[in-house]
Amino acid sequence: MNYQRLFARFANGTARATGHPLAFMLCVIIVVVWAISGPAFHYSDTWQLVINTGTTIVTFLMVFLIQNTQNRDGAAIQVKLDELIRTSKADDEFIGIENLTDHELEVLHDRCEAAAKKTLAALDKTKAERDTRRAKSAPAAAKPAANRKPKTASRGKPS
Repeated sequence: MNYQRLFARFANGTARATGHPLAFMLCVIIVVVWAISGPAFHYSDTWQLVINTGTTIVTFLMVFLIQNTQNRDGAAIQVKLDELIRTSKADDEFIGIENLTDHELEVLHDRCEAAAKKTLAALDKTKAERDTRRAKSAPAAAKPAANRKPKTASRGKPS
């Protein structure tokens, strides 16, 4: 097994384990024990250094593990999206856009947003036309109650 695959497995396992509620509870317990032990160590510089050093080392290492995991997850999602685009009727221009500059992405986003607004307007127009046709062809019983004449009371009970 090569070192990259080994590191990926280690990073995924560590991210999964440290994201578990039990890992959080363990950290809380460590901090509580450290805080309670303060009087026994007279809140010395060494007592403070223990927690500061420990948390700094853990944070430093976790940044790299989490970043590695997120990079791989992001790359996997991009490959999946690219494959969906490639095998569908979508515009192939979108494959690989994660490599564009911020400005290029903004231009592409604006273009997509304008197209989405046009599509939404066309859908609204189609829906309004369909509703108008339905209203004209609907029988009297299907018309809204406000447009119908009130029924007469039957058996002396109001309707």
